Amino acid sequence: MKTIDVLDSFLAYREAGSGGPTVVLLHGNPTSSHIWRNVLPLIAEHARVLAPDLIGMGQSGKPALQYTFDDHAHYLDAWFDALGLDQVVLVGHDWGGALALDRAARRPEQVRGIVLLETFLRPLSWSDYPPPAVELFQALRTPGVGERMAIDDNWFIESALHATNPGISDEDLAVYRAPYADPASRLPLLQWGRSHPVDGEPADVYARVLAYDRWLADSPEVPKLLLTAEPGTLVSPAIVDWARANVASLDVQSIGAAGHHAPEDQPAAIASAISGWLVSSAATRR
Repeated sequence: MKTIDVLDSFLAYREAGSGGPTVVLLHGNPTSSHIWRNVLPLIAEHARVLAPDLIGMGQSGKPALQYTFDDHAHYLDAWFDALGLDQVVLVGHDWGGALALDRAARRPEQVRGIVLLETFLRPLSWSDYPPPAVELFQALRTPGVGERMAIDDNWFIESALHATNPGISDEDLAVYRAPYADPASRLPLLQWGRSHPVDGEPADVYARVLAYDRWLADSPEVPKLLLTAEPGTLVSPAIVDWARANVASLDVQSIGAAGHHAPEDQPAAIASAISGWLVSSAATRR
């Protein structure tokens, strides 16, 4: 892991490869760049690849923030600027996909292409979630209850990861657990859990999703790849149908059976799909 100072803190990141386009891999909640450990070296055969830990997560700094979506975007922008990254292909999983789309909508001139998997492609309603997920995420939004789940009990690490991806090893789970050894360090996990853009709330995140949906529809010059996993959670068959109808210059590829944290289950399939797309896509020629 490398580190670089950003704003009042620092971000840790992985880097490999040197030729071809620059590819940035963005993780989600409650993981870190560790989720890309088996994807990054395979893509690095075709590109320069970087994978940061988001602020407050993984091995990055933990400044005194509320860890809102805007906070994450602000520190991520500073990281791009500090490294002088431009004309990049963004790859995002979970909240990393939302941050990638948000950045693309705000700085479209710096984006050569975008790859998405298991992320927030459009605003949601509670009817988009299966009943058990509705109960869990409504509980996370409940004052006191959410704090007990995510901060006191470390629910995202101790329960959610195994529930979505039972094959995660104890060794890898320990890597994900390490940054959150005390309750104070777990605020980013809770804030992400409360940030799902459902029925117009939270309003700030909802507005950002609407903004990047406009960009998705109005950017035919930017090639986009949506990777789907079966059965799919955030990217259900209905969401895929929506994407086919509303996202310009979209290619859709399946990576096969995988839990929500798909890079844990199908790293080779993900790397193969991205690498093949990089070779054939206009993203490498713009």
